[in-house]
Amino acid sequence: MMDIKIKITDREGVQHKVDAPTDMNMNLMEVVRSYELAPEGTIGICGGMAMCASCQCYVKSDHQLPEKSDDEEAMLSEAFNVEDNSRLGCQIHMTDDLDGLEVELAPEEL
Repeated sequence: MMDIKIKITDREGVQHKVDAPTDMNMNLMEVVRSYELAPEGTIGICGGMAMCASCQCYVKSDHQLPEKSDDEEAMLSEAFNVEDNSRLGCQIHMTDDLDGLEVELAPEEL
């Protein structure tokens, strides 16, 4: 049972230093929701199935992340505000390797 420290910049530009458990199979989207870093109903709308881009984030640190799945690639190809470092938070599972991860939530798509 170990928590990792991650930094999440919310959509208002405020950086939050949070503890994320690695023993609960949580993903980044669920961590954001548990800390209420985005208004309810604005992140993880599809429930973490890579079927929307409401949990899109920009990875700011140099962490090695798993390759994007075909579903994640397809969703990002249709999303707004996509950058080279864009990922879907629901596809980033909390592991010990991600200690120190820094991300910024992408602007909400309207």
